[in-house]
Amino acid sequence: MPREGRSIVPRYNRGVSEHGVIAYRGKRNIYVNITNRCTCACTFCLREFTDEVYGYPLVLDHEPSMEEITQALELEFLEGPADEVVFCGLGEPTLRLAEVLAVTEWLRLRRVPVRLDTNGLGQLANPGLEVVPALVAVGLDGVSVSLNAADPETYDRLCRPIYSKAFRAVIAFATECIRAGLPTTLTVVDHPEVDAAACAALAERLGAGFRVRARALRRGTPAAPRLAADTTAAACGGEDGWGP
Repeated sequence: MPREGRSIVPRYNRGVSEHGVIAYRGKRNIYVNITNRCTCACTFCLREFTDEVYGYPLVLDHEPSMEEITQALELEFLEGPADEVVFCGLGEPTLRLAEVLAVTEWLRLRRVPVRLDTNGLGQLANPGLEVVPALVAVGLDGVSVSLNAADPETYDRLCRPIYSKAFRAVIAFATECIRAGLPTTLTVVDHPEVDAAACAALAERLGAGFRVRARALRRGTPAAPRLAADTTAAACGGEDGWGP
């Protein structure tokens, strides 16, 4: 997987037939897809074997400008309201933090709830800025953080971050979000190597919500056992599914 600067640019395993969409709908939400780049190369990531979520092609041919993002959102709103707008695509949104902040402020002026789905490494990706206070200042309503492991060794093996001590950074980010009053959910993917019970206990200690999200499976791949019968899992990034 090639690396460019402080992020990973994925190689997709099949030809991309369409340019990726910037905004797309899933369930009752609108999702915003603003980059292909990521600071992790998770072994279970959907983008390892597809370029689509909810039937929408998401591989971008360029990183959209603020104007392009807001235009895409306006077109989606013409189709009807949404419960919330979620930053979630095939890449890590905090690699484009300026756009996340600007779009969040734009949406909050229109009284639209906004959530960020993230791998929790935004502070490492933006060392010159206090990321959580900046998110709070523009009115972000909530954050879903992909935890995916209860210890650093498992995290590094499954998520393959570009940073050292990344697991510590994820915990620090989630802790700061919680202390800042941001509703925070830690999520894990339904994976045989993920100790969901230990991750749930960690989330409880931190004071975060917790969710197990469904893993998009290659054909013939066995699913992991559920944490509990009432554990919720869905089908698109972060709190909503494949992750982050």
